[in-house]
Amino acid sequence: MADLFEKIHHDESIMRAQEAKSAGLYPYFRALSHSEGVTATFEGKDVVMLGSNNYLGLTTDPRVRQAAIDALNKFGPSVTGSRFLNGTLELHLELEKRLAKFVGKEAALVFSTGYQSNVGTISAIVQKGDYVIIDKDDHASIVDGCTMSQGEMKRFRHNSIDSLESVLSKLPADAGKLVVVDGVYSMGGDIAPLKEIVEVCKKYGARIMVDDAHGIGVTGNGHGTAAHFGMTDDVDLIMGTFSKSFASIGGFIAGDADVIYYIQHKARSLIFSAALPAPNAAAVLAALDIIESEPQHVENLWDNAEYMRKGLSDLGYDTGTSNTPIIPVILGGDFRVALSWAALIEEGVYTNPVVPPATPPNGGMLRTSYTATHTKEHLDRALRAFKTVGERLDLIPTKPELSAAGK
Repeated sequence: MADLFEKIHHDESIMRAQEAKSAGLYPYFRALSHSEGVTATFEGKDVVMLGSNNYLGLTTDPRVRQAAIDALNKFGPSVTGSRFLNGTLELHLELEKRLAKFVGKEAALVFSTGYQSNVGTISAIVQKGDYVIIDKDDHASIVDGCTMSQGEMKRFRHNSIDSLESVLSKLPADAGKLVVVDGVYSMGGDIAPLKEIVEVCKKYGARIMVDDAHGIGVTGNGHGTAAHFGMTDDVDLIMGTFSKSFASIGGFIAGDADVIYYIQHKARSLIFSAALPAPNAAAVLAALDIIESEPQHVENLWDNAEYMRKGLSDLGYDTGTSNTPIIPVILGGDFRVALSWAALIEEGVYTNPVVPPATPPNGGMLRTSYTATHTKEHLDRALRAFKTVGERLDLIPTKPELSAAGK
């Protein structure tokens, strides 16, 4: 008889992980002992943190922390129930009202995680006979939502309007169609060409959903990618998460009130999950207050991103097509990525190593991301480390002309 667990001992990805562990180059599931947003302690070493999605640095803001503490004292650490039954607090309703206004939609619905937001929304809306069309670089939660739906999933080439139109043109005119794209792509750091995407969607009668997990708090003066392009009224659904700019955990979907009401009663990941704890909801509300009243946080974030983009480029690194505070350093093969990651740790800089299948073949990278609270001293320290490691491992020319950012 076949043993269900037999595959465990022959899985290639697991075998590669074990080999990397044996070589001391396995970078995943390794613990931080302390983190203050822009710096952290990793296995006893102080590092500049370039691996966090804490874009506005609000996890360390005392107002956000105090809001969470106050909610913890008032409501406790859990609501011990589903939103569908006893798990809805007035705090959730206030947050949903505020979020809807923030992104320019009639209504919003809060989920316990961003993953659940995508899975629940897509699987609720896309039914048998419908089509869901996604960018090939869309987040895994979107793919899983498509898989869990009863509709048929189609894919188009990343950010290719021609490819999107080719897919849509072949679908039945009388079928329901939902196009789902990331607003900001989490690995490449590039923005979706939303205006052109919307035009094609309207041509073929498709609805459009934007996963703005990495756009909310970043693009459009913080209001997201639809606001960045002035396309808020043209986008049907906007999804966002709280684990990036909002310094918490959770997610939401926003759109027309009747659509959100439908999702509220059909999304299994909402109905069959415990509700977002009050401290997390309160932290998001406090972060939202700060984003709305203090625009300098978003401005600082972009200043830091442009400083590093220029500095890395001047050193000779390939940063792809990034035009956001997510800046990939594209290196190629898995081993090259692992060696570079380890060498940067030794130089006091933490990055995120990303290899296939999360990237194209030979497209391995170090994913770096920046926050509003990084100082120029933090960024210059990082650039010096990238210069040292790049020259040592032959990633860049040995004596590049440095910009002011790298001096």
